[in-house]
Amino acid sequence: MSTAAVTTESPAPEKASFLHRLYASQFAIDFVGRRRAWYSISIALIVISLLAVTLRGLNLGIEFKGGSVFTVPVAQIDDGTIGQVRSAAADSGVSEVSDAQVTAVGDNTIRIQTRSLSTDEVAQMRQALADQAGIASDDVNYQLIGPSWGSQITVKAIQALVVFLALVGVMIWIFFRNWRMSVSALLALAHDLVVTVGFYALIGFTFTPATLIGLLTILGYSLYDTVVVFDKVRENTANITKQNRTFSEAANGAINDVLVRSINTTLLGILPVVALLIAGVAFLGGDGPLADLGLALLIGMVAGAYSSIFIATPLLSQLRERQADMVKHRADLARRARRTRARVTIATAEVDGAVGPSVVTGDAAPVTTEEKAAGARLGSRNSAGRAQPIRTTRAQRKK
Repeated sequence: MSTAAVTTESPAPEKASFLHRLYASQFAIDFVGRRRAWYSISIALIVISLLAVTLRGLNLGIEFKGGSVFTVPVAQIDDGTIGQVRSAAADSGVSEVSDAQVTAVGDNTIRIQTRSLSTDEVAQMRQALADQAGIASDDVNYQLIGPSWGSQITVKAIQALVVFLALVGVMIWIFFRNWRMSVSALLALAHDLVVTVGFYALIGFTFTPATLIGLLTILGYSLYDTVVVFDKVRENTANITKQNRTFSEAANGAINDVLVRSINTTLLGILPVVALLIAGVAFLGGDGPLADLGLALLIGMVAGAYSSIFIATPLLSQLRERQADMVKHRADLARRARRTRARVTIATAEVDGAVGPSVVTGDAAPVTTEEKAAGARLGSRNSAGRAQPIRTTRAQRKK
C-alpha cells in the first residue's frame, strides 16, 4: 500500500496595509536624497507667493488702510440679519460701499466697515442703518479710523517678528549647539511666512490684525515640528563617524522615525482650526476675526509641517555634509564598500574555479595575502558541485 506524500506550503506573508505601516511608522522614504525635488516645489511656491503679493497685493483691512466704522444695536441677530444690514448699506445711496464688511459683535450688535466717508455721507449712512434697525439715527455709533493707526500696527508686528526670529535662532543654537540647525529652522520659518502671505494675496482674503496674530502663532507650530525632527536627528547622528552610514542617511532615518508623530500632531492641531474657519465663513459670512485667524492658522500649520520635514532637515544635511569630517567619513565608507565587494568577488570566483586577472574591477582595493589564502582554502568542487577542501600531506601539515 503506497502512501502519497503530502506537501504543505506556507502561505505567502500578506503585505502590510498603508494604515498599518502608518501606525507602526514602517517607512523608508528618501526625504534627504530627493531634496532637489522638495526645493523645486518650495521655490515654485515662493515665486508664486511673491508674484501674488507684487501684482495683486494684499486686501488690507480697515485697520491698515483706514475707513469708517458704524455700530448698530439690534434686538436680535438671526441668520438673515447680517444680509439685511449689508443690503441697507448698499442701498443707502452712498457710492462705493457695496463691499462693506458686516460682522456680528456679541448677540445684539452689528458692525459695518466702509471706506472713509465725508460728513454728508456719514449722515446718509447712519440714517439708512437706523431705518433698517428701527432705531433713531443718533443711536448708530460712528468711528473714523485713520491709516496711521494701521501703520503703527504694521511696525509693531515687524518688530515683534524680528525679535522672535532672533530669539528663536539663539535658542536653537544654544539647545542643539549647532548654528546650522538655527539657519535651517529660520529658513523654514521664512518659507512658511512667505507662502501664507502669498496665499492671502492670491485668494484676496482680507488681511487684518487677526491675520497678523495668526502669522505669529503659526511660527510656534512650525518651530515645534522642526525642533522635534532636529532632536531625533541629533540622537541618530551621535558619534556618526563610528557608524556605517552617512549623516544624510542617519538624518533621513530620523525623519521617517518621527513622520507619524508629525502627521498626527498636525492633524490634531488642524481639526479645531478648520472648525474655527468654518464658523467664521459659514456663520459670519467670512468677515471678522474668526475667519481671518482660522485661515492664517490653517495655511501656516500645513506649510510648517511641510517645511520641517521637506526643507529644514534636508537643508541641515546638506550643510553638515560639506564639513571636512563628513567628507572624510563618506570617503572611508566608500573605501570599505569597495573592499567588501572585492572580497566577495574573489571568493566567489575562486570557488567556481575561474580565478583570473579580470575578476577584480578597476576601482577595487588590492587583495592582501591573507585574503588570497582564505579564498584558496575554499578548494574546488566535486561532481555534485559542492566545494571541497584542498587535501595536503602530513609533511605539508607539519610545515
